[in-house]
Amino acid sequence: MESAKILVVDDEIGILKLLEITLRKENFIHIDTASTGKDTLQRVKENTFDIILLDIMLPDISGFELCTEIRKNTNTPIIFVSARSTDFDKLTGLGIGGDDYITKPFNPLEVVARIKVILRRLKMYESSQLQDTVYDYGYFTLNHESATLTVKNQLVECTAKELELLHFFCKNPNRIYTTGQLYEFVWGNDVFGEEKTVTIHISKLRKKLGDDTRKPKIIVNLRGIGYKFIPPNEAFICE
Repeated sequence: MESAKILVVDDEIGILKLLEITLRKENFIHIDTASTGKDTLQRVKENTFDIILLDIMLPDISGFELCTEIRKNTNTPIIFVSARSTDFDKLTGLGIGGDDYITKPFNPLEVVARIKVILRRLKMYESSQLQDTVYDYGYFTLNHESATLTVKNQLVECTAKELELLHFFCKNPNRIYTTGQLYEFVWGNDVFGEEKTVTIHISKLRKKLGDDTRKPKIIVNLRGIGYKFIPPNEAFICE
């Protein structure tokens, strides 16, 4: 984890310094900072990062807009760190491609903990690519080696977390998991988990798979119990 490259984006110099000092104490040595959206986009274009900590209220562009722009070029995990704490803000952040959301004021050690969880899950995900690299159901294909999803032979863009969640489902078909279990297995920790995070990612996956969100057939919701992945069969493909 010490070799991970982290980009911290915030217009408050005090927070940038606080996070940088805390991360260095935790042996993260490759840390870059930015205080505007323009500087952030420039750094993302010129460098490859493993994690991006992103404030929402920047002086030149909203962090939400910035996240959308970043997602056009990379699937690097993004953790929003913001004083905006409403459910609407959290849902918006997660819905446009954020992997996690932390509200200010925060405990810097909690930020470090969430970073470590994501990095650990990414490492496990990369290791898993050595096994069962391709899931081909005819209707859609998940290729782990290239980290790509194709639906009806059309490439579909996904975030790293969406691919990881779909990978988990493909590895565990026809089994029921609660939102808490999914968060623990895919996000890596049940302490910080929120059911909305899982729900939003499943909703996004359904849309990208072309699964009817009102009457889903691939990722099925068993009311009051959890979710189950049902591999699409020939009947589904022909619909």
